[in-house]
Parts: sequence; C-alpha cells; structure tokens
Amino acid sequence: MDSDSEPELKLISLLSQLTPLEDSGPEVITRIICLVSSMDLDSQPKPESELMSLITQSISLFNSMDLDSQPEPLRKLISFISQSSDSDQKPVQDTDFMTLVGQTLALKPEPELVSLYRHILSLDLLKDSGSDPESKLVSLISQLIFVDDSNSGYSSDVISLIAQIISLVNNTMDLDSQAYQESELLSLTTQTISLFKSMDYDSQPESLSELISLIFQDSSPAKSRHLDWEFRTLVSQTRRLEPEPELVSLIYQIFSLVISMYSESTKFISLCPQQQVRFDDGNFHVVEEVFSRSSDKWNCLPFSWEIFRSTGEDASYFLCRGCNGENHEEYDKAPVVIKHTLHSKHSLQLVLSQHDGRTRECFCCDEDLNELFYYCSACDLAINLACVEKPPVLSIDHPKHHDHTLTLFPRHASLTCDVCALSDSDCPFYICSPCGFVVHQKCDRLPRVIKISRHPHRIYFTPSFDQRDWSCGVCRRKMDNNYGGFSCTNEDCFFAAHSKCAMQRNVWDGIELEGEPEEEEELEPLVRVSDRIIQHFSHPHHHLTLDEYTSKDYDDNKMCQACIMPICFGNFYSCMQCEFILHEVCANVSRIMHHPLHPHWLTLVVGHDSVMTDENKCSACPWLCTYGLFYKCHRELCHFKLHVPCATISEPLDHQSHIHSLFLTSKLEEQRTCCVCKESGHCSTDETFNCLECDFALCLKCATLPQKVRYTDDKHVLTLSYGEKTSTKTHWCEECERKIDQSIGFYMCDENCCVALHIECLLGVDLYMMPGSSWLYNSEKVEVLLNNRHTSRPICSNCKERCPHKIVLQCSEFIFCSTICIRNSVDRGDLIP
Repeated sequence: MDSDSEPELKLISLLSQLTPLEDSGPEVITRIICLVSSMDLDSQPKPESELMSLITQSISLFNSMDLDSQPEPLRKLISFISQSSDSDQKPVQDTDFMTLVGQTLALKPEPELVSLYRHILSLDLLKDSGSDPESKLVSLISQLIFVDDSNSGYSSDVISLIAQIISLVNNTMDLDSQAYQESELLSLTTQTISLFKSMDYDSQPESLSELISLIFQDSSPAKSRHLDWEFRTLVSQTRRLEPEPELVSLIYQIFSLVISMYSESTKFISLCPQQQVRFDDGNFHVVEEVFSRSSDKWNCLPFSWEIFRSTGEDASYFLCRGCNGENHEEYDKAPVVIKHTLHSKHSLQLVLSQHDGRTRECFCCDEDLNELFYYCSACDLAINLACVEKPPVLSIDHPKHHDHTLTLFPRHASLTCDVCALSDSDCPFYICSPCGFVVHQKCDRLPRVIKISRHPHRIYFTPSFDQRDWSCGVCRRKMDNNYGGFSCTNEDCFFAAHSKCAMQRNVWDGIELEGEPEEEEELEPLVRVSDRIIQHFSHPHHHLTLDEYTSKDYDDNKMCQACIMPICFGNFYSCMQCEFILHEVCANVSRIMHHPLHPHWLTLVVGHDSVMTDENKCSACPWLCTYGLFYKCHRELCHFKLHVPCATISEPLDHQSHIHSLFLTSKLEEQRTCCVCKESGHCSTDETFNCLECDFALCLKCATLPQKVRYTDDKHVLTLSYGEKTSTKTHWCEECERKIDQSIGFYMCDENCCVALHIECLLGVDLYMMPGSSWLYNSEKVEVLLNNRHTSRPICSNCKERCPHKIVLQCSEFIFCSTICIRNSVDRGDLIP
C-alpha cells in the first residue's frame, strides 16, 4: 500500500460522507480537521492533486480570516465545530449544526470559504486522488474493517463505505485485465463480484438476503440511524450462518488479506488482561471470572477490536474480545505485569474494568481511567496505559505555588497537600524537603486568579489565611487557615473558598485571569424620563408610567411581560399607549448579571417565538423560556438560561419554608429530595438550597414559587403552605374539588375563609406561558390559548381529560393541556406528523 497516498485517501472517504453536508453531524468534520492537521501539506507529492491544492487554499484562507468580520451564521458554525473538536466541552447537538449549515450555505454573497468547500465537493474524488485503484480499494476496505462498532452511526458508516467500494470497482477497475488477475486481492474481488451478480437471492439464507436488501435501500445517514439496530442484528446473524455462504467466506478472505497488508505499515500491540475489576464504593475489587471468549472467527477481525490509544506513530494498543490475544500471535503483546517508578513497592497487573460509566482518576496523569489499565490490588492504585511508557517528572524547577524546586515523592501515601488542604493519596506528591512543603502533582497547576459564580469579584490564590474564622463561600464549611485557598482582595470583603470547591466546573469557567484586565460591562435596563415615567429596553417605542396596584383591579390575565406572572401586589409600570406592563421590581432587574448557578455572566434578553427543545428550558426550574424576559449565557453555544424569577433568587436564601438560611452547597451531580414538594430530579439542575444546620433541602421549583398570590374567586390573599400540617381540618381544592394532601405545598387563604388550592390548580403545570404567544415544536406551530374554565373546557388530545388549567396549547387541530402531553403524543407519533 502506498503510504504517501494513504492520508489523502482517508480524506477522500471522509469528504464523501459530507454530501450532502446537512445530513452529516459535526463528528465527521472533526475527523477531517484532525486528519488535515496531521498532514504535512508542504510535502505533498508533485504534481500536487487538485484536492490537496484546494485544501491548502482553504487552510490558508481560514488562518488569515478575521472571524469577527464574517457573517454571523458562518462565525457561529466555525465556533460550533471548534467546540465539537474540544473533548472537554459538552457534545453539541446535530439540530443546531444543521441549522447553522443551512443558514451558511444560503448566504449571499457567498463567502469565499464556502465557495472553496463547494468546489472541493464537486471534484470527482475517486478519479482525481492521484493513486492507483488497488490502493484506493485497500484504503476503503481498511476503513470498513476499522469502523467503530460502538458508534451510534455504525450502519451509516458501513453502508457509505460499501457504496464507495462498489462505485470504485464498477467505474474505475478493469477486473478482466491480466495485471488485476495476478493480484490476490483483486482476484478475490473478481470472484466476489461475479458470485454476487449471479446469485439467486431467493435461495439465500433469510438474514443474508435481508442484509443485502437493507444495504441497497436508501442509505441516507438519517434513515440509517433509524435502521441501525436492524442492521447490526442482520450482520450478526449472517456471520453466524452454518454452513457459511460462499459470499460471506469470500468477504472474510478479503478482509483477512487487507488486514495483513494494512498491518505492514501499522504496528499493533495486543492487550491480553488476565483479570477483571469492578468499581464499587470508590474502590476497585478484583473479580474471579475472566471475560468470556467467542468462537466466532469474525470477532477476531479489527472491527470488533477495542482500540485504546495510539502510542505516537509507532503502535496502537488493541483488545480482541473474541480471543483475548490467543489468535493474534503475529502481533506483539503488552506485558501483563509491570513495575512502575511511581509505585516500585508492588507490581502492577493489566486488568479489564467491568465498565458501567463509573470510574476514578489515574494515579499518574489525573485523567479518568480507561477500560484497560494497570492496577495494584494491594494498594488499590491504578495507572492508565498512556502513563506506562511516559517517564514521570522527577522534579519541578519552576513550581507555580512555591519558590523552591520540588521533588517527586514516589510513595502511595496520605499527606496533606498545602495547596488544596486534602490528604488525597490518589495522585503523586511533590515535596520541598527544606520547607516541608507538599503539593499534589495536579494542584501545582491550579490557577492564581479566577472568577467564580459564587462571588462578584475576582479571587486570588493565597498559601495561607490569617487567624480569623474563615468559611468556604462554596461549601460553607470551616477552612483550615494553615493551608492554601482562594480569597478576595477587595477592601472589607472577606470571601474565601477551598481550592477544590472553587475549581468545580459548575462554579469556575476554567479560565486563568492572571494578567488579564478586568472587563465590567454595564447596561441600564431603563431610562428615567421623569419621576414616574420610564423607557424600558424591552419596550423601546413607548413610555411606561408607574401605577399602584389595588386589589379591586386584580385580573389574573393581566401579566407582567418580564416574569409572566399576574400583577398581584405592589407597584407596576404600564404602557401609556398599549397593554404592556411590568412589575416595578422586574423593570429594574439588571441587564447583565452573574448568578451562583452558572460560571459565565448572563445577559437579559427578550423572548420570542422559538423552537421548543430541551435547550429552551430554564436551567433552574422545569419550565420553558419561550416568552417574556429571561437571562441567557453570553457565550455562543452555551444554552444556559434563567427565567427572571429564577435569576433573582440568590444565597443566602431566607425562605418562609424554613427557619434557617439556605445555601447552594450541593456537590456536583448530588441529587437531594426537596422537603417541600417531596420530589427530586424534576428541575433542570440537581442543585438545591440546603440548610447548614439540619437536613433540609429546597428545590429551585419550590424556591421560585410566589409565596403570596391572589385568586379570582376570593378577595383575600392566599399564602403558600410549605408542607406543614396547618390544622386537623380537611381542605378541598376550589378548582379540581379533590382532597388536598397537607404534607406537600398548597395555597390557602389567610383570613380563615376555607379557600384552598393545589399549586398546579392555581398556577398551572406550565408556568411563564403568555396567552397569545407561540413557538415551534417538530416544525409544528404551538399556540398558547386562554382556557375558559367556567364554561366548556376542551378535552386534551393526549390524556383525554378536560383541560383544567388557565391555558391550553393548540397544535394543528389538536388541543393539549400541557407541554408534557404534547411530548407524549409526539413520542407515540400518533398526533403530530
């Protein structure tokens, strides 16, 4: 195989999967970027192919391009692709990707970068790639063999490669020529094609005929994803057929031959673990049984291998579950037992983890452990494969948090780190013997200056604290003054935080700010025209005048355009020319803010008709951000949003549901049951407001419910009861006429007039919905309509019950009582096309 042409052939295969681009996810582009980045474009064979010439032009243009001056869709698309290439970022959504692609391709005039892209895809790539057909065939078959079986787009990738192989063979190869007949690969290919063309499908085993039929159906990626499970099943059944069909046998021979050709240029090392471990209660435990081996010869081919990592350009590790290395004597084997500098006391054994998503960090590199690693059962110490060949750093000459050179302490011991104040033994230590200074390897990399969500100012690392009583501003626990942490340097500000607490990904944005200027942007939400008249940014064409609420004017349809809640109390602004109104408090909320739930600053935006997805949900409560004002993260592709009521609560929270102040002290992914609604996991975040003195937790949904409300059929104020047993008297809901469970929250009258209502019966199941607004869901318009509850209430098309709440949702000719019912009907596919 021509090694010089191999990268270009891989590039051709990937580019062919981008036609049309709208059907391809960002993962294909990410693979192209990685491949092109690894190619030496200045040393391509001459004469240079048209493809590589265009690739070089595209890269040159991209490197010199001013992104800020580009059209918004193109700029966002580039940012989107960059994020998908970053393994530390949350995976991006294909729906966002395809939307940006469509907008970018529709730009007029067409950006030069887009023109180059269209030119590249217009090439006859198989014809102009500059390599002989046999090498192209080897490259395509190699890619087919190494398709990742665990990938969700497995069937799509396989069908795409099969289509390319068939096109290459039929269109560019003369299989009758003497030269081709002398090639073993092409001779097998000729036999396979001849057999395939003469085959009677009706006489073939059912799984084989169905598999062939499936391959030659519409093979668009979207359709293939739906058929992925069926495709995998048919492949598995066909491979196990007895006796083996001749076509299957020939394909196996072709695969075996190509593997031997491919292995000549790529070195593989077989991993043969002899033990398994199970992760339980924070530790690994050796299990007796070894994983089962398969007698299926197909399971020993590379598409069933697990490739764990590449060791530079020299070799790649693989695990063959089919035989655990027994049938791969042609490859070198990784040692089963090793000695490592960081743990010279005991040997480490190669083990396979019973992986269920839970793991811990490598002792050496601080990264998550892979499925295969080296392990000492006596010390419960584990090291990733990548760290075995990499020699440890024996000393740090310029440590970040100490003035002297630090020396590696290669013992698995519990020493208290002077930087993080933890005695974590799952990471190497570096020490300074003259000073007695001890630091984890990972802690020496901690930043010096950061901005976190729990404090308005920057905070700075300090090696120790003075002798006053300090408590962490994140976890609220007492701090040890003798160890390092972060503190605020502003005068009269005594905020401090443990190093580990400040580093949590829901607290810190990961950016080191040392040497960076502070940028504070302020935008006023309103302009004061006179003492009682303002102009608000969300309603720029008219002036608003200050009014005072009177109970006789109460109308539950008269809603604030910011928080989408009725005007019940206090002052409010009303438009002098239309029906636009705002609570006085809502009119004054800041346009830019930091919130303790999110590490980036947030901008107040005006809601509008939009597409309903999980990304349009408020990031605190269970409800959608579709109308009114809400806060949105300023970073592109970060979908964090907060309703105004959710954004305006902060810590410490003094809430009527509890006698003590409450704080956001939940650890990452910790899920606590709310003591008011008795539920957990129903909000968009797992964060709860917690009591430091007792085991009380309050979810964001309950924390943002109005404590006092009005009811159209009662002249008094209703107060939210927070789950305490208020009386021995039985209460019945005024709306649904069902008995009220007093162990959970409900609204009741302050004036002993016996009026009581369930929370959902009074406020509805979908808060912050403005009647008259609409949005799109699955390309269908959903309209929010008032429900006349006192006459004939419509029947929900999903649950078949009469719609009991203040609003109903209409989609096409169907009526729904809630967004949950819309989702259920769409999931079943029986109501909305």
